[in-house]
Amino acid sequence: MIKKNDLILAATVLVIALAAILFITLTRKDGAEVVVTVNGEVYTIMSLDEDTTLTIGEEPDDYNVVEIKNGKVRMSEANCRDQICVNHKPIHFNNESIVCLPHKVTVEIHGGEESDIDIMAN
Repeated sequence: MIKKNDLILAATVLVIALAAILFITLTRKDGAEVVVTVNGEVYTIMSLDEDTTLTIGEEPDDYNVVEIKNGKVRMSEANCRDQICVNHKPIHFNNESIVCLPHKVTVEIHGGEESDIDIMAN
């Protein structure tokens, strides 16, 4: 049988957990810029605040299309075989990245404040 003190303890733990999740969610900061690298070298740096589209490479050769829209960046198009980069969700928090391994293209968010969560947990 559940006692009154058990319910109080469970409610307290639940409130503390919800408060921690809310704090972490609200204090997480957006990044300020998008850094695109090709073959390990910086290709361009763009603001996350400006909607734009960037094509890297040319059709029909290896190409990727990076799109910034509404403060998020995604790889909208690529002619690589696996399409993992295209199917990746849009990113907008500091240290998130999208990688196209076949074309050696990396799209990464930089310049924002660090989240309180370990980067591996993001």
